[in-house]
Amino acid sequence: MDEETKTKILELMELTEGKICNHCLGRKFSDVIEGDGNFERGKKIREELKLNDLEENDECDICKNLFKYLDETILKKVEAKVKYLNLEYETFVVGSKLEPAITEKDEYLNKRLDLDVEPIKKEVNRTIGKLLEKNLNKEVDFITQDIVIMVDLKNVFNKEPKVLKDGTLDNIKVRIQINPIFIEGRYNKYIRGIPQTKWPCRNCKGKGCEKCNGTGKQYPESVEELLSETVLKESKGYEAKFHGAGREDIDVRMLGTGRPFVLEIKEPKIRNLDLKKIEKEVNILNNNKTKYNDLKFVKRNRKADIKVSSSDNYKVYRALVKCDEEINKNDLKKLNKLHIIEQRTPIRVAHRRADKIRIKEVKNIKTNYIDFHSFEMIIKTQGGLYIKELISGDEGRSQPNISELLNNKSICEELDVIEVGME
Repeated sequence: MDEETKTKILELMELTEGKICNHCLGRKFSDVIEGDGNFERGKKIREELKLNDLEENDECDICKNLFKYLDETILKKVEAKVKYLNLEYETFVVGSKLEPAITEKDEYLNKRLDLDVEPIKKEVNRTIGKLLEKNLNKEVDFITQDIVIMVDLKNVFNKEPKVLKDGTLDNIKVRIQINPIFIEGRYNKYIRGIPQTKWPCRNCKGKGCEKCNGTGKQYPESVEELLSETVLKESKGYEAKFHGAGREDIDVRMLGTGRPFVLEIKEPKIRNLDLKKIEKEVNILNNNKTKYNDLKFVKRNRKADIKVSSSDNYKVYRALVKCDEEINKNDLKKLNKLHIIEQRTPIRVAHRRADKIRIKEVKNIKTNYIDFHSFEMIIKTQGGLYIKELISGDEGRSQPNISELLNNKSICEELDVIEVGME
């Protein structure tokens, strides 16, 4: 032990009038004194400097003897909460709330002595974590924990705590935060008229009214709900949220290998789901309507990856185009000029999208002449290109566009997405 450390230890003893427990003493010098935990480190410091132990009836000037309360009472409260919630989990992390006076005194001494060590709350959390890990046969996971166990110790020193039905005292409270699960897959939509996600009723904003028959929904079902209802039932989750790699319009089918998505289930009480069974069950229920493929568990960051991947994806569409004036096969050769497209936010979505110009690429286009007024188009584009507006021109907001190239007012009669992928 060097002289500088000795000087700081003696100054700490003076500032606390010698009333400091081994946990707090060891923690203050955890960066310079070796030891198996802060308590053992504190004992080692006392032995080396021949410092007296804290008297039996004395109270630590920093933690108020908080560590003696981190015992089976907390364990019982956690077990009772898990049983009450009927909760399934494998990993956890601990958080805590302490009396402000404790954390303030701890921080004050660190600054006064110029100590760069962990705060008291971190040791409290670690101590509780070890207690629970040992007795619950579960693992602490700081990165992808299933639940967060919050232990409120602010009233631990209440002189007259109430005795609860389970025999424990109400001066320690436990709350459990259940972290979501994330399920990735691809979906197909085989019929038109189904939105990707739940739409609140335009009239009542989701509250329920005569127009929506009290459902609060603009449409009776969605790609999201046709999957999430089953997953919520199996997981006993609170709520589902659907994150798609882009979205198709309500009147557009999603064919081919499907569109990638992540389904987020909030507060699931059951996490160990049989996704193969769920996939089979849902697809039978929604036969010829929607289909969900390759369901698998993923981590939280996959949600963000899916949402931002839309512009990096390529899309292949099949469009049935109707023209006002007659066309012939040679006219369709003009569409090979389509390459770089400048699209201002379409009129039909301007109320919910930023008004800006997007530069998108047409990668490939093939046409199939049908009759004097119609043709089929298979077009591969960069994700985010609005196909309907590419065809109509959207009052000049899409340049170049098919109507102008053909010198013939054109509309998209039918549209299907037949592939979503990455280059």
